[in-house]
Amino acid sequence: MKALVYNKDFKNKIELKETDDPKILDPKDAIIKVEVSSICTSDLHIIEGFVPRAKNNIALGHEFSGTVIETGSEVQKIKKGDRVSVNCITFCNECFFCKKGFINNCEKGGWDLGCTINGGHAEFARIPYADSSLNKIPDNLSFENALFVGDILSSGYFASKMIEIKKGDNIAIIGAGPVGLCSMVTSRILGAKKITVIDINQKRLEFALNKGFCDYIINPLIDNVEEKTKELTNKRGFDGVIEAAGGDNTFELSYKIARANSIIGVVAMYENNQILPLPNMYGKNLTFKTGGVDAIYCDELLNLISKGIISTDFLITKKFKFNDILEAYKLFKNKKDDDLKFAIYH
Repeated sequence: MKALVYNKDFKNKIELKETDDPKILDPKDAIIKVEVSSICTSDLHIIEGFVPRAKNNIALGHEFSGTVIETGSEVQKIKKGDRVSVNCITFCNECFFCKKGFINNCEKGGWDLGCTINGGHAEFARIPYADSSLNKIPDNLSFENALFVGDILSSGYFASKMIEIKKGDNIAIIGAGPVGLCSMVTSRILGAKKITVIDINQKRLEFALNKGFCDYIINPLIDNVEEKTKELTNKRGFDGVIEAAGGDNTFELSYKIARANSIIGVVAMYENNQILPLPNMYGKNLTFKTGGVDAIYCDELLNLISKGIISTDFLITKKFKFNDILEAYKLFKNKKDDDLKFAIYH
C-alpha cells in the first residue's frame, strides 16, 4: 500500500512511498480502509522534531475515517463493513485511567496513531482496541461529516467541558483556529450565553462572528484586550477562558482576562515553557486545567451531527487526492490562503 512516511533521515522528513499492508497483531485489532483523512498541526510538530516520543519511519496521521475490512477474534462491537470514525487516542477501556475517563493517559495506549505506530495517512490502517477506539458513523452521515469527531471536535468539547460552563456564562476563547472554532460550537451547546473570541487573524475572527459562533471579537493588534474585557464583563473578567492558541503571550493573557474564582482550560500546545506568576495573581483564586484531549464523547458528538445540531463541515477549506498529500502538507504548513483544515480522499 501507499503511505506518507515520516523519517528524520529523509531529505524533507516525509515521503509518499510503498509500504507493507497492516496485519492483525492482537485479537482486539481491526484493519480499516482509510476513506478520508486530514492533517493536524501535531503532524507538523512531529516533522519538526517537537514530539520526542514519536517513532521514526511510521505513517503519519491521526484524523481519519474509513471502512472496517477485518477484525480480530476478540472484537465484538465493530464489524466488517462498518463505517467508522477513528479516535485520535488509542485506549483499552480497562485500565485505571480509562475507567475514570482519562483515556489520554491509558496505561496501554494514548496518542499512538501516527506517532508511535502507523497512522491514517495510508491506504489502510491497523487500529488497536477497535471496540473502544472506533465509533460507528450514523447512516445519514458521510465519512467527511465524521472526519473531525475523533480529534478536533473532541478537543473543542474537551476544552468546553474543562471550564465547567454554566447556563448564561460569559466566556472567552483565545484562538480562532480549528480547536477554538469547535470550542465555540460546543460551548453554545453547554450553555454559554456570550462568547468572545481573541485572535490576531482578523479574517478568522470575522469568519467566526459571521457564522454566529461568537458574539464579540477582539484583535490584540487593533484592540486593548484588557480594556475590552472590562467593557464586556462589567469589569469582572470572563466566567471561563479557553486557551486554544499556544502563542508567545496567550497563556499570560488567559489569566489576565479571567475573573476571580473562574476556570482556565488550556488545550493549546506550546513549544516553550510557560510561567505561572503566582504572586501576581494571589487572591484571584483561579483554577487551571490542562491536558491532551480525553476523547470520550465521540458517540455523543456523532449523534449531535446526525441530528443537525452541530457540523464541522465548515472546517474543510481545501480538498486533495491522497496522491497529492505532499502538496497538501506543504500548503498546510505555509497556510498562505488562511486555510483551516484539509480533506484528503484516499
